[in-house]
Amino acid sequence: MKVVLQRVKSASVSIDGQVHGKIQRGYLLLVGVRDEDGDAEVDYLAHKISKMRIFEDENDKMNLDIHAVDGAILSISQFTLYADTKKGNRPSFTQAGKPEHANKIYEQFNNRLREDDLKVQTGTFGADMLVDLQNDGPVTIVLDTENK
Repeated sequence: MKVVLQRVKSASVSIDGQVHGKIQRGYLLLVGVRDEDGDAEVDYLAHKISKMRIFEDENDKMNLDIHAVDGAILSISQFTLYADTKKGNRPSFTQAGKPEHANKIYEQFNNRLREDDLKVQTGTFGADMLVDLQNDGPVTIVLDTENK
């Protein structure tokens, strides 16, 4: 699995002109899944994201996790994180998980985050979505279970 985590002041996702999910302070997560991904990858990333200390404390040091700032998560499925651009100019997405499996793992991941007492909003798997965000910092971190 790959997750691009962006610390945000706000984020929202719209589908067909309607807001589907919206958060204030927290994380926008772009989530990519491979066919090889399962429970171990879900647990690793959910734990890492839940405990990551990237919000400033009273001394302006990144020392607080999302729980400490009462933050929320907007989680968006994004198979394009597994784009292969080595050949030609048109990306290949053969490394991305098959939709049925990827959706199952994506939902499992979001539920695992909720089990850690996190507020999680989502897009719709496979939908054409418009994502708006106000990146805070900017702070953007790439998490990849292949590089634990």
